[in-house]
Amino acid sequence: MAQHELRYEVHVSGMEPLATPSPLQSPRGEAPHWSAVSSTLVYGDTEAVLVDPGMTIAQGEHVAEWVKGFGRRLSAVYLTHDHGDHWYATTTLLEHFPDTPVYSTEGVIAGMRRGSPDGQPTALFAGIFPGKLSDTPVVARPVPDGGLSVDGYALHPIEVGHSDTDDTTILHVPAIGLVIAGDVIYNNVHQFVGESADGGLDSWLAAIDVVESLSPSAVVAGHKDATRGDDPSITAETREYLEVVRSILDGTPSRAEFHDKVLARFPGRVNPTTVWLSALRRIEA
Repeated sequence: MAQHELRYEVHVSGMEPLATPSPLQSPRGEAPHWSAVSSTLVYGDTEAVLVDPGMTIAQGEHVAEWVKGFGRRLSAVYLTHDHGDHWYATTTLLEHFPDTPVYSTEGVIAGMRRGSPDGQPTALFAGIFPGKLSDTPVVARPVPDGGLSVDGYALHPIEVGHSDTDDTTILHVPAIGLVIAGDVIYNNVHQFVGESADGGLDSWLAAIDVVESLSPSAVVAGHKDATRGDDPSITAETREYLEVVRSILDGTPSRAEFHDKVLARFPGRVNPTTVWLSALRRIEA
């Protein structure tokens, strides 16, 4: 992390065990988990902005206490995309910071409303995390015309289109060369490609191009191996994973074949449950 007046830190939640028996139980029989989620705090001398507070009530509580430890005024929360594992904990967080505005882009907000039209988690999340999730009202509002800032330093939301879902964004902090990449970039964690049909892989590769065009000195991935740093080389690793997935899919594999081939190619990546979820969503039975 660069040492400037503006700084950042990352909180990585632990992997969440899924209720069993689980629809996401893979053919290999591993205990199913949900990948850890990164929450990033950008802070200056007096203010801070939090990006992606996480999913479960417990994650929201832990992130809230973590943020309090910095002793800054939380001036805003920013949500990078509409997948519930990155924003469901907003409700819990706001119990600790009730006057803090929550922002995202119009596309992300529309996606959150589609996914939680009645202010409740989706059936998938509710089923695999019984009792662990709060209500999920959509409280985000569009980023103001003046954008976001921390102690006068600009934070730029950038819409990059489809990555592991539609209408995703990144947050660029040029003063310290930081890109908070949400799920555009993964860091040694298996990538969710279940929404990659109809050109989704090409669009995701184009989104990676946008990140790289900013020449960042640090990139925070939405799903991160907590033992690793934020080296920009993870953009190339994310790209390589997608290219391998493309080559495997070109062979029209079965779900089980896709699962086994991805794990064989990337045996060291965290959380194989995601590979099986991708197979269930991407490949016809």
